[in-house]
Amino acid sequence: MKIHWGWGLGPGLIVMFFAACSAGGDGDGNPPPAGDKYYVYVTNAGESTVSAFTMNATTGVLTKVAGSPFASGTTPFDVAVAPAGKFAYVTHRVSPDNNVSAFTIDATTGALTAVPGSPFDAGEDAVDVAIDPSGKFAYITDRVSDYVYAFTIDATTGALTAVPGSPFATDIGPFGVAVDPSGKFVYVANLNYTNVYASTVSAFTIDATTGALTAVPGSPFAAGKKALEVAVHPSGKFVYVTDSYSDNVLAYTINATTGALTEVAGSPFAAGEGVWAVAVDPSGKFAYVTNADSNNISAHAIDATTGALTAVVGSPFSSGIGPRGPYGVAVDPSGKFVYAANSDKKYVTAFTIDATTGALTEVAGPPFITGVSPFSVVVVRIKQP
Repeated sequence: MKIHWGWGLGPGLIVMFFAACSAGGDGDGNPPPAGDKYYVYVTNAGESTVSAFTMNATTGVLTKVAGSPFASGTTPFDVAVAPAGKFAYVTHRVSPDNNVSAFTIDATTGALTAVPGSPFDAGEDAVDVAIDPSGKFAYITDRVSDYVYAFTIDATTGALTAVPGSPFATDIGPFGVAVDPSGKFVYVANLNYTNVYASTVSAFTIDATTGALTAVPGSPFAAGKKALEVAVHPSGKFVYVTDSYSDNVLAYTINATTGALTEVAGSPFAAGEGVWAVAVDPSGKFAYVTNADSNNISAHAIDATTGALTAVVGSPFSSGIGPRGPYGVAVDPSGKFVYAANSDKKYVTAFTIDATTGALTEVAGPPFITGVSPFSVVVVRIKQP
C-alpha cells in the first residue's frame, strides 16, 4: 500500500501526525487523585488553530475548553506537552512559518497562551516534536534539510533556545521523533522520499547536561520502505516504527547501554491500509496503529519479553463514519482511553480500552468537534495545587 499523500498538499509535502506521547500519567489504570485534570489538545491543520478539551477521567467524554480553538501558526501539525504540563509545543510545516509555537497551559482551565518570543525557528520544514522526560529539551525534525533541531526549554517561561551544535544531521527525510523514557536516546524515523525501499531509523544519545545529540554506533538502522512515525515502549526496551508503504509496523529491541536497535523476530507486523501513527499504552501491554485509508485502528498486544505484536481479537476497530482517517492517535496517561484525530471528519474519536484484552469500544456521546483537518492529538494529566 503506497503512502497517502494527504489533502491536496502534493507529494512534496506529507500530511502527518504522530502518535503523540502522553505526559504526566501513572499508567496504573486507577482513577486520578481528586482534583487532577486531564486535557486533550488537537492540531487543526486546515485552519491554523489548536483545539483544547477537558477529559472526563471516568467516561472519557471531551468538553471544549473556553476560548478553544486557540490561534497558532500556519498548518499546525504535531503537538507535544512538557511532562510537568506547563507548556505545549506545536510544529508548523507550510510556508511562511516552518517553525514551532510554544504555549503556556493554564493548569485550571486548560487554556493556551503564547509564550513570549514564540514562534521559534526550526528549519525549513518542521514536522514532529518530542520532549525529553525531564522537560529540559525539545527535539524537532526538519524533513527538507535532513536535520533534527535540539532546544533547551526555559523552565519558567517555556521559551526555546537552540542547543550548541544544533541542528544534528539525520538520514534523508526525517519525520517522526521520540525520546526514550530514560531520557538517554532519541529515535528519528527517516521516510527517505528519494528511495521508497530505503527508509531508516536514526538513533542518538542525549548529553544530559546540554541536550546535544551524538549518533549511536551503527545508526541509521534499516526501517522498511516508508518509515513515518516512531514510538518507544514505556519500559524503554522496544521501539515501534510505522511503514506507510507496506502497511505494517516494525519492532526493535533497544540496547540499554548503546541505544542500538535490533529488529524483533517476526517483525514487521501487519496493520491496516494507509498506516500512519503508533501509540503504546502506559502499561506497555498494547500498541495502537491508525490506518488512514481503511478508516480504522489496529490494536496489538505486546509481548513483554520480546516486544513482538499480536493482533487483538476484533481488531481493527472502526474510527467512525467518513472517507478516510484517522491519523494521530494517543492513549491517555491512565491507560483507560484512546483518542484518534479524524482529519476528513473534523472530530476526535474516543474509545475505552479493555484492560485485559486491549479491545476498543467507542465512547458514547456526540462527536467531539475540532477545527478543520485535525491531525495530531495529545493527552496530558495536570496535578492541581
